[in-house]
Amino acid sequence: MGERSFFNRVSTTFDPDQKPQPLTKPMPGKLDLDITLILVTITLSIFGLLMVYSTTFDYAYIFNRQVLFLIPGFGVLIFCACMDYHQWQKLAFPLMLVTIALLILVLIIGRITPGPARALIEKSGRPSELAKIALIIYLAVWLIAKRDQLNNLNFGLIPLIFILGLVGALIRMQPDLSAAISVFLLGALMFFLAGSDLRQFTYLMVGAFVVAFLFVSFSQTGRDRMAEFRQTLEDPTMASDPIQLSLGAFIKGGWIGVGIGKGVTKLTGLPLPHSDSIFAVIGEETGVLGALLLVLMYLLVLWRSLLISKNASDELGRLLAAGLGFWVTTEALMNMGVIVGLLPAAGNSLPFISAGGSNLLVSMASVGILLNISRLSSRSRKIQEGPFNAVVNLRGGDRRRRVSSPNRPANNKK
Repeated sequence: MGERSFFNRVSTTFDPDQKPQPLTKPMPGKLDLDITLILVTITLSIFGLLMVYSTTFDYAYIFNRQVLFLIPGFGVLIFCACMDYHQWQKLAFPLMLVTIALLILVLIIGRITPGPARALIEKSGRPSELAKIALIIYLAVWLIAKRDQLNNLNFGLIPLIFILGLVGALIRMQPDLSAAISVFLLGALMFFLAGSDLRQFTYLMVGAFVVAFLFVSFSQTGRDRMAEFRQTLEDPTMASDPIQLSLGAFIKGGWIGVGIGKGVTKLTGLPLPHSDSIFAVIGEETGVLGALLLVLMYLLVLWRSLLISKNASDELGRLLAAGLGFWVTTEALMNMGVIVGLLPAAGNSLPFISAGGSNLLVSMASVGILLNISRLSSRSRKIQEGPFNAVVNLRGGDRRRRVSSPNRPANNKK
């Protein structure tokens, strides 16, 4: 992909006449894992459990379900961290087919049960969440395979629009407006990271905004949300009841909050305090400082993801790491932006925090893939640097005889 790629490839020149030397193996017991990313993930997950428990004052089963999902969630994380991320090249297409089949199945179920059909089982198993990570994996593999033709309209942009259009339309029909728009934004982001030229990227972004506008225009829910958003920007006192309750929660919380479990806004009509509106509860119970700390942790996830992407040993690792990191962070920032009235209502979950098994499992899988990219890239660098790292200890620190200097004979003890 040359200079067009998001992160330039760093190459090492080897002398073909150089005598091969044994490679340096990783130290036994050293896993080469990104400890910072692991600690942030654990912190977010435990804090999420604490906040879900705080909001489920009369819905204890929601907390119990979250605990039950968190256990296999860490299992998914460990599995993806151990699985070579190159295997996704073989699994990307089957995973995408399964995702599309599940999205169609949800629509079939929707004709049987009243109301929106977004889950395979009652309030569980949302294929739209799986579609986001499946799309990132599929596009990463597809864009790398087509990297020499990305700037060809017929082989790059048009097929990409078809893929995004198919997945986005199926999600829109559930209906899940926010997830459909997220799919198009993810596609545009991946296209940019893969190294598309500015002209093609501009076309895709314009197309994404046009599609988003059409989705909103032909959806009564979308029109209502945009009207509420404009009204909030013009006069915050005339905002919708959920936004006023959310902003009121932050006002009550002040800088340091009223204490976890002591918030009252969740008892006075705040919609879905355990999932979509949980950031408002965080603002009241931990204050502005707690909310800012949470934002910082998500930015840490993005920072580690971009660092993993920069240090990845190949283009697949770079594209996967950057895409997954941007997705998790964007989901979080969109949820927070909606709660404080900076974005129209979207219904995005707060990763690792909001109650809900589908988003939690997918978020854990994303972190697992990031850890695997980091681990394999670190080992790859050590193997490449191995032949050049053999340094003789001139001070005898290796518990062997010192190296003789030109002016001093070797110390040959008999």
